[in-house]
Amino acid sequence: MAERMLQFVRLDQRMPEKRDATVRREDFAEIYSAFDPEAAKDQASRCSQCGVPFCQVHCPLNNNIPDWLKLTAENRLEEAYEVAAATNTFPEICGRICPQDRLCEGNCVIEKGFGSVTIGSVEKYITDTAWERGWVKAPTPRRELAQSVGIIGAGPAGLAAAERLRLRGYQVHVYDRYDRVGGLMIYGIPNFKLEKEVVLRRWKQFEEGGIRFHLNVGVGQDVSLAELRQRHDAVLIGTGVYKARDMAAPGIGLPGIVPALDYLTASNRVGLGETVAAYESGSLNATGKHVVVIGGGDTAMDCVRTAVRQGAASVTCLYRRDKANMPGSMREVYHAEEEGVRFEWLGAPEAFRGDDRVRGVMAHRMHLGLPDATGRQQVTPMPNSRFELPADLVVMALGFDPEDLPTAFDEPELPVTRWGTLKVDHRTMMTALSGVFAAGDIVRGASLVVWAIRDGRDAAEQMHAHIQRQASPLAVAAE
Repeated sequence: MAERMLQFVRLDQRMPEKRDATVRREDFAEIYSAFDPEAAKDQASRCSQCGVPFCQVHCPLNNNIPDWLKLTAENRLEEAYEVAAATNTFPEICGRICPQDRLCEGNCVIEKGFGSVTIGSVEKYITDTAWERGWVKAPTPRRELAQSVGIIGAGPAGLAAAERLRLRGYQVHVYDRYDRVGGLMIYGIPNFKLEKEVVLRRWKQFEEGGIRFHLNVGVGQDVSLAELRQRHDAVLIGTGVYKARDMAAPGIGLPGIVPALDYLTASNRVGLGETVAAYESGSLNATGKHVVVIGGGDTAMDCVRTAVRQGAASVTCLYRRDKANMPGSMREVYHAEEEGVRFEWLGAPEAFRGDDRVRGVMAHRMHLGLPDATGRQQVTPMPNSRFELPADLVVMALGFDPEDLPTAFDEPELPVTRWGTLKVDHRTMMTALSGVFAAGDIVRGASLVVWAIRDGRDAAEQMHAHIQRQASPLAVAAE
């Protein structure tokens, strides 16, 4: 057992062993090996156990990070898992894909001069150990309730809400238009960041706990929102945002210019053993091609690193700001650089060249100016700075907007904001439709998985309170 913490004064920061870039370019396996138990214990012992844990403050889930680090350092792993799982529905997923460098680890008080505690890697180690040893249990309630809830969307927000409501005893039904559970965790995030079995095993476990999944069901097509409201005591909309942002530019409609999500979904489906016609034909396959990815977020990094593994002739990321202003995780940028991705900083596309298909991206250099009201530096084109990038495949990773849900759900009274996201009362997370709640990206806009989990868990509590009030006006909302 560790006698004390604060071992950062004698132990250097160490990540789990990372596979060499020349090796990991050849497959889609996760790039980090599992933590050695002794190494995980040592790295956890580096925590300073500070009085105001900024790692916890800056975690959207407010995970009790210092507590499970101390328990790991003392080799009390089952207790560490219980603490981690108390606030996080999917700690094994957050440990893999959260941008810890700008959340918990980026706010670690020992970061300056010593290197932060490797929180994400320890979290992954704890929960992978818990799965191996059978500590992760299906969400089985102590007693069954007669009321049911309907959840639209089997992504992180919907699944987090489903788990919390099932534990309270509700009959939980999850509806999703896709054929697998997980949303973007299955189809949008590549295996080298999140191997699909990590998500699929949760699906199996939730089914064991009594959560019922209705897949290949499109709300507004196979069933209406009005029908779900009649069928269930409360409904949660957690569809996420899938509509790709586009740009207006000459040549934008040329074959070979594709949305990021289409490209990533095809790759992930192939990885799941499916035959994808667009991949087989080469339209969503980077093999042998000069690839240009436009954008600077985590989705853009997923695309460039996928193209490398598909055997692209060259991969270039075109981003209109500089490296310091990229919205994505810096760790992902470093991984991409190691794997041979070329970055064209301060470059913005203005047109696409080609006849029967795209052959090049015409771009110009940008100048970073003063910050605007949001704090981001503004960009303006530099005169006489045009240049061209050869391209056989252009992937547009400009972000995502919400779909028109009132039209898709045939529910014109479903209120939306001027951005197209669903409008909710942020105290109750309910829309203007009684008993219809919303959570995740469809409310806050494209964001992180960890925020979707937080929103889903919060929505579950509000749904429980609403159902109990409807059952008895005098009922106590919280059990």
